[in-house]
Amino acid sequence: MVRFGPSGNSDLFYEEGYKESEQAPQWLASLGLSAYEYSFTLGRFITDEKSSKIKSEAEKQNIQISVHAPYYINFCNDSEKSKENNEKFLLNSLLGLKKLGGKTCVVHMGSQMKNERSVAFKNLESGLKSFLDIYYKNNLDGLFIAPETMGKFSYIGTVDEILEISSWDKNIIPCFDFGHINCITQGALKTKQDFLDIFNKTTDKIGFEKTNNCHIHFSKIKYGEKGEIEHLTFDDKIYGPNFEPFIESLIELKINPVVICESRGTQATDALIMKNYYDKLK
Repeated sequence: MVRFGPSGNSDLFYEEGYKESEQAPQWLASLGLSAYEYSFTLGRFITDEKSSKIKSEAEKQNIQISVHAPYYINFCNDSEKSKENNEKFLLNSLLGLKKLGGKTCVVHMGSQMKNERSVAFKNLESGLKSFLDIYYKNNLDGLFIAPETMGKFSYIGTVDEILEISSWDKNIIPCFDFGHINCITQGALKTKQDFLDIFNKTTDKIGFEKTNNCHIHFSKIKYGEKGEIEHLTFDDKIYGPNFEPFIESLIELKINPVVICESRGTQATDALIMKNYYDKLK
């Protein structure tokens, strides 16, 4: 089944009087949603007590948990200090994911900084493959590391780069942020075929199983010549991508990813809009 849900807690969650993330699974289930992405993006990790409460509620309400690792990770930086931080932040994110009973940890791979892109990518490959030794030593086999497509040209994270990274290990799967992809292609995601092309390329490169299990972020995003500027809501009529052709591509291919909505403040209601459209067509 395709699961839909929000990244974090939407404005409506708080407007309706809810305050704590452990209340989110029940609230999301009451809307008809079945996924929830918890954010470690600012480097603040979850307590055992809180994670236990969220896990218990998520299991009770059939909510699939994912997490987003801290923004501070940059595998393209080969300094010893950066390598130490990368390993610490990603390991803690995966351990936090395990405590939450989740499956997927989304990661930004990093910025190329002043390096040539090929050098930055080589640093990334060395750093991430080194981290995989730590991953397996900590008995994390079966938890997915999901490198994310990025919305700025200065970051590693084109579709082709993410597919290459996803080929390095059985537990690395792509996180396609279609808002980001739309930014760096300057608005090219318009038709069902545009989405099908990405999914078909994925199947060709890393196989159907990883395509079927891929993680997705979806939102409309304002962009400029350097790429991403800010996240928008589905009410925006200027920037894309529109969700309808994306949903239609999922139905045609019969794939079952987790779809996380990152709309600005309306992520739960916009996730529900996508789910309702999917249910209408399937």
